[in-house]
Amino acid sequence: MSQRKNKNLAKCIAFLSKVDIPMLKQTARSVTKLREDEGNISPRSVADIVKQDPLMTVKLMRYLQQHKQRVQEHEIMEVQQVLMMLGLETSLKKVSTSPLVEDVLSRKKMSALAYMLRVTHRANLASMYAFDWAVRLNDLHFEEVRIAALLHDIAEILMWCFAPTAMLKIKALQQQDKTIRSNTAQEKVLGFTLHQLQLELSLKWKLPKLLITLMDDDNSEQQRVRNVILAVNLARHSANGWDDAALPDDYEDIGKLLSLRAEQVMVIVGAEEQQDFKEENC
Repeated sequence: MSQRKNKNLAKCIAFLSKVDIPMLKQTARSVTKLREDEGNISPRSVADIVKQDPLMTVKLMRYLQQHKQRVQEHEIMEVQQVLMMLGLETSLKKVSTSPLVEDVLSRKKMSALAYMLRVTHRANLASMYAFDWAVRLNDLHFEEVRIAALLHDIAEILMWCFAPTAMLKIKALQQQDKTIRSNTAQEKVLGFTLHQLQLELSLKWKLPKLLITLMDDDNSEQQRVRNVILAVNLARHSANGWDDAALPDDYEDIGKLLSLRAEQVMVIVGAEEQQDFKEENC
């Protein structure tokens, strides 16, 4: 990595390590509503809300790692366990429901907000796919795989929040030149790739080693990592429409993972239903 890349990456990591991570407005509303219903609030009910928001999830995990107790012998990746380890009241007090993404990205950056929300939606879809496939593979720790898929693109989400102008420039480059690789466009604008940022940031925040491994595409020889990668790919490609040219290869790869035919994969991910719906309404 060049000196410029090192400098730019270091500055970005330093900033993101200190900044107060925002959350989605819907997450804040749901948490506030739950707090008003004292009879139903519990680590599980709060976790069910937090797990829908990759920003809130990583915010909570970062706080735990920053305040890790010596008695904590094992790494914790599950949101409900994090809430129990910190204490529910402490979690809700210290990991506040502010700022909001919608406030961080003002009206001048509405296009960036739209892109950020798309990536967030994609992350949730990927987490659901990864969860389902982990269960099918009899992975007893399916929640770890689900969280890894949810946070796989957290660096991109954070950059949409805090570097929207740069991210819009990357989008513009990709729209102007359909052949340019994402990594090339990112390096040209940022001086580093989002993959590099993700890895370095995870290490800086001392996130669980297992989580870092599961989020790293370089470990694709491991079945659980392949699960995460394929879930992320399917969510990304299907976001372009269920007629995206990359999807047939996705179905084949997922089929190899689950020992299914591509046609069976299309059924379990709902691709056939989407295509039938499109044909009926054309």
